[in-house]
Amino acid sequence: MRAEAQAHVDQIKDALALLRRFLDWDRALKRLDELNARVEDQALWDNPRAAQEVMRERRRLDEAITATRAIGSELDDTVELMEMAEAEGDEALVDDAISSLADLADRAEKDKVAALLAGEADANDTYIEVNAGAGGTESQDWAGMLQRMYTRWGERHGMKVELIDHHAGEQAGIKSATLMLKGENAYGYAKTESGVHRLVRISPYDSSARRHTSFASVWVYPVVDENIDIEIVESDLRIDTYRASGAGGQHINTTDSAVRITHIPTGIVVQCQNQRSQHKNKAEAYNQLRARLYEAELQRREAEANATNATKTDIGWGHQIRSYVLQPYQLVKDLRTGVTSTAPGDVLDGDLDRFMAAALSQRVTGETVEVEDVD
Repeated sequence: MRAEAQAHVDQIKDALALLRRFLDWDRALKRLDELNARVEDQALWDNPRAAQEVMRERRRLDEAITATRAIGSELDDTVELMEMAEAEGDEALVDDAISSLADLADRAEKDKVAALLAGEADANDTYIEVNAGAGGTESQDWAGMLQRMYTRWGERHGMKVELIDHHAGEQAGIKSATLMLKGENAYGYAKTESGVHRLVRISPYDSSARRHTSFASVWVYPVVDENIDIEIVESDLRIDTYRASGAGGQHINTTDSAVRITHIPTGIVVQCQNQRSQHKNKAEAYNQLRARLYEAELQRREAEANATNATKTDIGWGHQIRSYVLQPYQLVKDLRTGVTSTAPGDVLDGDLDRFMAAALSQRVTGETVEVEDVD
């Protein structure tokens, strides 16, 4: 078999192995049989909410199993066809088989990522909060670049992007901003972005053209719906109101319409100023707080699960995860997964999908990567 074809086969087999490992193949098949039996039980439909949850789990599990089986079957058929073509010396058929393997490899990678998004809240909409680090205008400009990157990424994937909160920088960029991305698996894809992002570049704001290092933090948490019960005690909250900043309109800059809520036990702070009334901003801030508390609970559960699994390492979500060197090489290296990319044009937006997929895979395998820093 040609080296090109073998590379595609190895890539497909790796994706299938990761899928089966993630699904816990034997357990998944047994679980699907159990769910099919429950769906056939008429008593299940007496409780619409329970029936909806069962159908959702059954659909996701069935799609993952069906996709895995289809890829494996197509791989076997294509490899067999190629071996027959090579034996007969049919070069045109060999080339067609290699092309089919390349397409199948791309499909396997997409199906792998989709199957990995099976967490409790992965299908939910998501908030993405970006905050500039120390460094003044340079860090604020970097935070603004990240905000635009996530906005473009969401729009490119057919998601609706809303700006929930925005504090402009003094000269450029932003001090902080909160986005809401509405779309299928929005949180599942974006959750791997949580952490500190570092930018190394020749600063356009430095008259001496010196190289600067800037930091910005990204916090990702899922939008929760009415089916998720989050208890909030009013006495644990401190609610502050202030005047909204930025472009406004009637009342928005002349009244204390912006709202900031601090959850005292956890220290979580949320704020909203994009709505025209204090009441609406307060309601949106409450939604953000519920989402932050829910995300903290998901992290706690994941930490407990990792602690009981000796083969899986807790990679943590608070440390530096990615460095961007925009000059002179336009280099991006994910310090968590070791994935490196040099892309022309808009390097920030072009390879974001690759970095997300690598981080999702690492969460499943639990593998740690030793990488050198980027400077």
